[in-house]
Amino acid sequence: MYKKLFTVLLITLLLSPAFLFAGGDKEGGSKEVVIYTALEEDETADYLALAEKELPGLDIKWVRYSTGELAAKLIAEKDNPQADLVWGTAVTVLANMKDLFEPYKAEGWNALPSEFKDPDGYWTAIDMYVAAFCVNTDRLEKKGLPIPRSWEDLTKPEYAGEIIMPNPGSSGTGYLQVSSILLWKGIKDGSEEGWEFLQRLHKNIVEYTNSGSAPAKIASKGEVAIGASFGYRAAKQLDSGYPVEVIFPSEGSGDELEANSLLKGAKNAENAKKFLDWAISKNAMELYSRYKIMVTLPGVESQSSIPLPPASEVKLFDMDFDWTAANKTAVVDKWTTLFQDKTIAK
Repeated sequence: MYKKLFTVLLITLLLSPAFLFAGGDKEGGSKEVVIYTALEEDETADYLALAEKELPGLDIKWVRYSTGELAAKLIAEKDNPQADLVWGTAVTVLANMKDLFEPYKAEGWNALPSEFKDPDGYWTAIDMYVAAFCVNTDRLEKKGLPIPRSWEDLTKPEYAGEIIMPNPGSSGTGYLQVSSILLWKGIKDGSEEGWEFLQRLHKNIVEYTNSGSAPAKIASKGEVAIGASFGYRAAKQLDSGYPVEVIFPSEGSGDELEANSLLKGAKNAENAKKFLDWAISKNAMELYSRYKIMVTLPGVESQSSIPLPPASEVKLFDMDFDWTAANKTAVVDKWTTLFQDKTIAK
């Protein structure tokens, strides 16, 4: 009797989900990896087609958020992470949230210059994006207005009601634009000229969007004449046949790095590491370069199939990523106090 009971119990144990799952772990376990990204959806689809081909063992799931939304999501899930890694979001966000991440120096990490990675491996940058104006030439022509070539041009009264710009609290591009203007005008030396400039610019702004790509999309459709956005999106709108011109302002453009991080407490950490290894591989970098003005792996130049110049041909502001990361909360809080009247509610 006891022998028969033991046999029944053994068969039950062998067929139980817990036992089968444990056996699966010995063979590699779950292949799932969950990714949060702020990369644009159209480029991400191309990147992941390559990733799925080169990482056939992984079940890749991803969700796209704007930079601010992504940061808020990570904070809300701090005690129970729902993602395993962050792929391609503003380094000024990641550098300010190191307590949420696990240091990881991906395969190939040593090949990247020091300015493109955290020395302890909390974040690793893959590319750069640059602020630009998406200007609807048809709308300007109908209104008899010249094409603006500078930030100062945008403050001229003739452009009142013709400009849309992203919110720095929700958009990485928006924060890039605001912080670069403040740095340009000398905020690190105690100058208030940057805030004064933003107040002059505010008079001409229709509204501030939650997304950095939205201003380019809205301007390209002719709803306004000028969308303060970033280079790739403006160039993509031009490449798609919209009557727009991509303008990098004559004073300079702010730039930002997009980076990756491994989440502390990731449920699929080993799978996440495999993806992060791939994400800085030469093949991945060469694909990024079709969309980006610059990638971080030496020797891989921009190969953009859209009308986007290399970084060497664009005048860039002198950015300070340590300053922009450390001061983000204070800058966004002050900006919101000053300009919330035209901010789109989330």
